[in-house]
Amino acid sequence: MFKKLVEDLLQNALDERPDLFLIDFSLSGDNAIKIIIDGDNGVLVEDCMFISRAIDHNIDGEEHDFSIEVLSSGAASPLILPRQYKKHVGRNLEIKTLDSQNLEGELTEVNDENVVLCWKAREPKPVGKGKVTVTKIATVAFENIKEAKVKIKF
Repeated sequence: MFKKLVEDLLQNALDERPDLFLIDFSLSGDNAIKIIIDGDNGVLVEDCMFISRAIDHNIDGEEHDFSIEVLSSGAASPLILPRQYKKHVGRNLEIKTLDSQNLEGELTEVNDENVVLCWKAREPKPVGKGKVTVTKIATVAFENIKEAKVKIKF
């Protein structure tokens, strides 16, 4: 009953803000609500406050004892949904695939089925001694991604 109420209020808030989307929702036994959101343009503190208030202000505190925590998906958190990749075009990603490949490169393209990474590598020259820098491109289907993280440069 309480969970359904929270889910409905959360969905109403997300319907009102189509730029925001749900990453995770949990409700513990002591009615501690935890919501993790992301946004097509990132997430501001005000966005978290909007979601929190949309739920908190519509539940009778006399009837239900609860706590609520709304968080943004952290910069170091793995990307979960295909929708999250679009805002990271131009950034470096580290992708682990289901077939145990580790790829790292610039995210250059995202579509409904896959992502495209591009990176430079040093390889032996086809003829003669020495190495040459080549551009490598990998297309990875979402269904083959085990984990993907944005590589943060300092």
